[in-house]
Amino acid sequence: MLREYSGVVRRCVIQFTGLVFILGSPIALANGERKAESALKSFYESSWERQPDNKSYQYRVEAALAKQKIASSLLVSPASVEVSQKTDRTNTNQGASETILGLDIPLWLWNERSSSINLADAEYKKLLSQYYLSQLRIAAEVRDAYWNYQKSKIESDLALRRNENAKSLALDVEKRFKAGDLSRADLHQANGALASSEAFLVEAQANVINAEQRVRSLLGSEYLKKIQFGDITKNIEPLPKVPENLSGLDSSLPIVAALVDQLEVAKKAVDLAKSQTRASPQLQIWTTKGREVYGVPYQQSVAVGLRIPFGSDARNTNRLASATAEMVDSEVRLSYERESALSNVESNVALVKSAKMKLGAADKRSNLANETRQFFDKSFRFGETDLPTRLRIELEAVDANRQAAIAKINYAVSVSNLRQALGLLPE
Repeated sequence: MLREYSGVVRRCVIQFTGLVFILGSPIALANGERKAESALKSFYESSWERQPDNKSYQYRVEAALAKQKIASSLLVSPASVEVSQKTDRTNTNQGASETILGLDIPLWLWNERSSSINLADAEYKKLLSQYYLSQLRIAAEVRDAYWNYQKSKIESDLALRRNENAKSLALDVEKRFKAGDLSRADLHQANGALASSEAFLVEAQANVINAEQRVRSLLGSEYLKKIQFGDITKNIEPLPKVPENLSGLDSSLPIVAALVDQLEVAKKAVDLAKSQTRASPQLQIWTTKGREVYGVPYQQSVAVGLRIPFGSDARNTNRLASATAEMVDSEVRLSYERESALSNVESNVALVKSAKMKLGAADKRSNLANETRQFFDKSFRFGETDLPTRLRIELEAVDANRQAAIAKINYAVSVSNLRQALGLLPE
């Protein structure tokens, strides 16, 4: 049963080679072919397996199916049987006896059964969309934790490389100081740069530990050892191609689809409240068999009755008003979230373009800074460049490399955020 209805959920996002259908809306992948399973996807799947929503989904499906079955039944509630016996043996004992057998059959009110069926169907559909939203919520947490970890790891590696370069430079300066080629002030500057690099390294390593703790909270210690975070360039998610006209996407976005389902549930609840103007009537059938005294033949009779409860305006008004309030709230929220979701997609498209341009500029600056550092490193070794200039060039190269690495992370984050806004799970 679970596999059958889990398939319904999975059909919300069906992936083919080079094409992604988001809840029925096609969005082509910019890079064409589908990539092999990435570390980010493994991270998400391992994290989702631990979530309460995933583990309880089977029972929620069973409950929804049971509610549909109840709504489709012929009776509003199970029928009941009543049996009673009357005799005069405890007093006059003249042989009076009467046996009564009754059947109470609860009946649906006008339009109540159809309204109940519609509500049960709407609630089941809402369950599917809410399930997918739960997956997207975990996907957002996983994406944020994953790229934050990657960012902290890269900054730690850069800080380590900076520290090694500072050590190498400090040793070179110390040798030249002992040889009389450089002053003590130069030695102090080199040692100061080394101390600064050590401080940056300690801070970067602390950030890695914090990022790892967040990953562990999503994965658990057992799964954390199994996940290989891999290279950033191999784990950037496929870039979806978004249509220029975003208005056609609104009903395809998962958050909008879920709110549409929620609104439908609210509307069906209002219809049901309108039909439930009173308690359920009951069809009553009795059969009686008895005699008045000994020697008199038993007489049997059958009676049919209809029990109709009085309505309660206050109770019905309260039920209808509550259902109407939920419907109005769902309508307003749907209108707001539809605009917000489209705006979110639009802004993330712009951020992807901006991040890509920044990445290109940062890579260019990093290449130039590294070449310049090589030039000035040779120049410093031959005594043609002073130490302050050499330290300045080193810091510029370190900053350029850091900016290039951060730009690469920011581009990957912008792509993930765009996929998140479109309702795509990690790939």
